[in-house]
Amino acid sequence: MTLSISKDTRLCMSLSGRPGNFGTRFQNYLYRELQLDYLYKAFTTTDLPAAIGGIRALGVRGCAVSMPFKEACIEYLDALHESAATLQSVNTIVADDGHLTGYNTDYSAVVRLLKQHGVPEDSRYALRGSGGMAKAVACALRDSGFSDGCIVARNEPAGRALAAQCGVGWCETQDDQPAQLLVNVTPLGMRGADAEQLAFDERAVAAAHWVFDVVAVPVETPLIRLARALGKPVITGGEVIVLQAVEQFVLYTGVRPDAELIERAARFALTE
Repeated sequence: MTLSISKDTRLCMSLSGRPGNFGTRFQNYLYRELQLDYLYKAFTTTDLPAAIGGIRALGVRGCAVSMPFKEACIEYLDALHESAATLQSVNTIVADDGHLTGYNTDYSAVVRLLKQHGVPEDSRYALRGSGGMAKAVACALRDSGFSDGCIVARNEPAGRALAAQCGVGWCETQDDQPAQLLVNVTPLGMRGADAEQLAFDERAVAAAHWVFDVVAVPVETPLIRLARALGKPVITGGEVIVLQAVEQFVLYTGVRPDAELIERAARFALTE
């Protein structure tokens, strides 16, 4: 797929510690199909203040933000939308004449998916993770009516803080109390060193009623494969990444694609 570039082309980008291809493929596919003069590129950085300064100085329209920059970028922005202010976590930056506003489209995606999949609000959950994305998921659970749960995190200060924010407990490793909903919000299951690791053991998965893994690449993580093999309903990271990316696209362009085009763009982006 090729995109033509002109002097009027608007640049969008992403910042991630481990850049992937999804955002680039998804956003550029939509730009092409809708004939929008935009271009999207993925970057990483070891100098976050300079990278954020570059967004402002170079007229970049928008920037997706992934681990480990979702919280660290906040001090370099001019404003936070309530979606990011409540969480103190940003996954999207929008620039308007050099004024940078942080948003969080992960939160709204998770709220929508919990409702779409019909996960009962009285389900006890175990959420593994304590970073920026974990905040978005935990707060989405809280605001969707889930009040019984545990944050499973090796980082005790971050884990306890997130647990307190959501009114649930913290544990370093999963406790013995069964959880009806298991949620992985760590890199376990991603490609690379963590590719074959399970976020929850088989006993926990067998006892669960629902399994939710936010890892999007690959969509079929070891945890999702195990859950499917045991006949458990799943929510995948592929679903999350598509929904949140659509909202980013709307923030950047002001255009909302129809459902059929979104589905085609998602198939293209998730098939390497």
